[in-house]
Amino acid sequence: MDVRQRSSLKPSFMNHVSDNKMFEAKDKKVVDGFVPLSLGISNGVFFTVFFSATYFLLIRWREKIRNSTPLHVVTMSEIAAIFLFVASFIYLIGFFGMSFVHPTPYSDDEEEEEIEGDVNEIVGKEDTRVTSCGAALDCQSDVVIKHVIKKDLEYLPTETVVTEEDEEVIKAVVSGKTPSYSLESKLGDCKRAAFIRRVALERITGKSLDGLPLEGFDYESILGQCCEMPVGYVQIPVGIAGPMLLDGQEFTVPMATTEGCLVASTNRGCKAIYVSGGATSVLLKDGMTRAPVVRFGTAKRAADLKFFLEEPLNFDTLASVFNKSSRFGRLQRIQCAIAGKNLYIRFTCSTGDAMGMNMVSKGVQNVLDYLQADFPDMDVIGISGNYCSDKKPAAVNWIEGRGKSVVCEAIIKEEVVKKVLKTTVASLVELNMLKNLTGSAMAGALGGFNVHASNIVSAVYLATGQDPAQNIESSHCITMMEAVNEGKDLHVSVTMPSIEVGTVGGGTQLASQSACLNLLGVKGANKESAGSNARQLAKVVAAAVLAGELSLMSAISAGQLVKSHMKYNRSTRDLASKA
Repeated sequence: MDVRQRSSLKPSFMNHVSDNKMFEAKDKKVVDGFVPLSLGISNGVFFTVFFSATYFLLIRWREKIRNSTPLHVVTMSEIAAIFLFVASFIYLIGFFGMSFVHPTPYSDDEEEEEIEGDVNEIVGKEDTRVTSCGAALDCQSDVVIKHVIKKDLEYLPTETVVTEEDEEVIKAVVSGKTPSYSLESKLGDCKRAAFIRRVALERITGKSLDGLPLEGFDYESILGQCCEMPVGYVQIPVGIAGPMLLDGQEFTVPMATTEGCLVASTNRGCKAIYVSGGATSVLLKDGMTRAPVVRFGTAKRAADLKFFLEEPLNFDTLASVFNKSSRFGRLQRIQCAIAGKNLYIRFTCSTGDAMGMNMVSKGVQNVLDYLQADFPDMDVIGISGNYCSDKKPAAVNWIEGRGKSVVCEAIIKEEVVKKVLKTTVASLVELNMLKNLTGSAMAGALGGFNVHASNIVSAVYLATGQDPAQNIESSHCITMMEAVNEGKDLHVSVTMPSIEVGTVGGGTQLASQSACLNLLGVKGANKESAGSNARQLAKVVAAAVLAGELSLMSAISAGQLVKSHMKYNRSTRDLASKA
């Protein structure tokens, strides 16, 4: 058969196929992919039935709830409505998502294959161009499905792809042949180590870590400094309060928290302070402490060392030994306490812009080594004997101070108290006396003569890379309120003896925390005046606490506490449905 004969046969075949399929398409009421009128009418009917039944059932259930009628007791009309609701729902789901409702030109796949076989036999495979309406619709559906799958894959975490090389390491960790803590040193890749540890952990525990992000974090930056054996990182939202006018400077205070209303409340306090002329702060002390415990054979020998350490003539020698540990660490004071034959030695030193725990510990170790020559019978029990006292509520910190001791005050004008804080000066003074002072005393509080200082301290600490555990002693605070200027204005102050902060070291060098320190203008070490950045940060913390105390006390005084928390601290999203 020549080309011309094939050409003449092709139109004939096309006409034959076209005629048959067109009649078949007309029989099925679908031509060229358009929905016929009858199908549109049926869709309209089912839509009407669906919404009518839904509306009827909702009305009936609402009446039952009001009349305390059990929901499971149904009438015949309600049964019929439920049946119509289910039937119409199934139809609509089927029409928009299932092929048995949506008509196609071909009754089944076998008929398609038979026609394609005829085409291939008569005109040859290379001339096959016949595409029916149904095929076109199917092709379009394939494109959509592939697009959706591709889009969904973009959201899959890249760390779920495990290479053969990683699989071998994961199996070694799961079996115990490779210790999890050694992955960073063995692999030389901190991010890969975190990924392998994470997958191994999921396999060992059978628990998923979905939701705990792995990507987008610099794991090299925490190696040997912030966290061991990481498997991801936790996200905490950061809000800003301010501007805070403190000592003539404006500060925007970053606060990392998951408690609704906290940032908004602190921000209101900042506004009240700002429009009243700002706050003033004074740094009273600046010294980090460490207190080792040593033991002797007798109490007399312990007392001998106590007298030696407290002798002013010996201080310069001891300070020289202590200060060798760091160019910033400078010994300020030695305070001793005896318990039997045990001696507790509390060293206090300045630490520059670092919080200084490691710095003071090295200096203490130098002094202990030096004392060993003159007191060979001294037995060092521990470099820390809890007389420091670190990360625990202790009267010694409340009385003597630890870290930065700061007092911050402001005078809030009468009109500001009324318009911004929505209360009165007399109400605030009375509430502060009965709540923060008398109430705390009744509770036997230790440094807790405030309304919520730890809230603000924790939020600022998390945002700026401080040690969150030191929130305990750093939140020691006494809030004072007094009517001034013939009782018209309010004098408010916070005294905080143990704010332990630094702007270098620890978590301060992490990208997010470093950005928050930069926002405050205290990032890193101050090259012109060592320790100035850390001292300024301590003042900002105290000022933020002042704002938070002022705002929350006003909310309690005005009866707004519950209302504000219902507005800002209660989610209205239906999380259960998403789960």
